[in-house]
Amino acid sequence: MYKRMLFIYNPHAGKGQIKNHLIKVIDIFIKGGYEVTIHSTQYIGDATVTTRERRKEYDVLVCCGGDGTLDEVVTGMMDSEERIPIGYIPAGSTNDFAKSLKIPRIMSRAAEIVMRDNRFACDVGSFNDNVFIYIAAFGVFTDVSYETKQEAKNRLGYLAYIMEGMKRLTIVNNSYRLKVEYDSKVVEEEFLFGMITNSYSVGGFKSITGKNVKLNDGLFEVTLIKRPKNPLEIQGIMASLIAKETDERYMYSFKTDQLKITSEEKIPWTLDGEFGGEQKEVLINNYKEALEIIVPLKKNAHK
Repeated sequence: MYKRMLFIYNPHAGKGQIKNHLIKVIDIFIKGGYEVTIHSTQYIGDATVTTRERRKEYDVLVCCGGDGTLDEVVTGMMDSEERIPIGYIPAGSTNDFAKSLKIPRIMSRAAEIVMRDNRFACDVGSFNDNVFIYIAAFGVFTDVSYETKQEAKNRLGYLAYIMEGMKRLTIVNNSYRLKVEYDSKVVEEEFLFGMITNSYSVGGFKSITGKNVKLNDGLFEVTLIKRPKNPLEIQGIMASLIAKETDERYMYSFKTDQLKITSEEKIPWTLDGEFGGEQKEVLINNYKEALEIIVPLKKNAHK
């Protein structure tokens, strides 16, 4: 008896490369014993709506696209306690979360991993009334992923993020006076950038989220970059980012399962690389092992 699969893909992700691999990927699924329903996303948020409305009809949901597509699927899945496993075939320009899960970029190999059905229960973050799978961020880097032209992403990949991010780091006027509360601690300072992550890679920067990262420990890795006071401090921040190290002179770095961030003015945020709205107050929680994602057998993300 066939099992039922809902396959959601973003035809515009990356270079639209899924169009050249779709037949082979679907053939792998059918040979693996699945009856496949294919849905191509038609608009922003379509994957969320489709997941929310149709997940109960299927045994597994597989999404193909960038991290934004995965975020939409996760958002739809988290709307109910009745959740099914998610397979992920990365087809975006950076695929940060796929790298954390050790899922290969070669689509046929990623499809074969789905067929092995090795499930990993990973954490999911809540952001006020929204959710995110691997990052919530504000500040000078946050508009890099959605304002960098798709053409540059396709041509340069993560290098586009690095170049644009470094350019924006020199703009020190866009900083925010924040009150950050976590684990009975309070920090009040002016910050240039902040990220709350559950990932090994952000915008192509591997290991920037810290050491001893686990995707199922119920904890976020938090990095807050202070507003630099002079060009020397800007150089120090850049050097830390390139070296993938935390310099306590310029940054706060800690782990927590919950934090509250407030400011006097609205701050634009990104969730999983997409625009997440402007907020004066955000409450962020970690839902430990909230979703099952199918990962490679010998390279589980939590090891």
